[in-house]
Amino acid sequence: MSMLESVDTVCLGVSNIMKAKQWYSEKLGLKVVFQEHNYAVLSLGDSSIPLTIEEKEVVSNNAIYPIFYTSNIEETHQNLSEKGVKLTEIVSEGSNTFFDVFDLDGNKMQVCFY
Repeated sequence: MSMLESVDTVCLGVSNIMKAKQWYSEKLGLKVVFQEHNYAVLSLGDSSIPLTIEEKEVVSNNAIYPIFYTSNIEETHQNLSEKGVKLTEIVSEGSNTFFDVFDLDGNKMQVCFY
């Protein structure tokens, strides 16, 4: 048996947990499933791996980022754009199509379809 059994969560640093929690809920439709004073765990649809946002004094743009899957990338891109979310254009690279999403602190996330 492996010492490490699974990925538990993906964690992003944010400057204000209350504002970030509201942004992730309103803009991305994520649901808060657990919260402590400086972090919140958010559920992602049917995924068993949640996203954790943690308040930090210094927030730097992340080099490691979560990639979310969608079955309708054009609709998802349009919906997020209408909500005022900072996005890149949709990029197609062979069988993978994706775009980047940025939260209030400039944390990069990606949405893909394949």
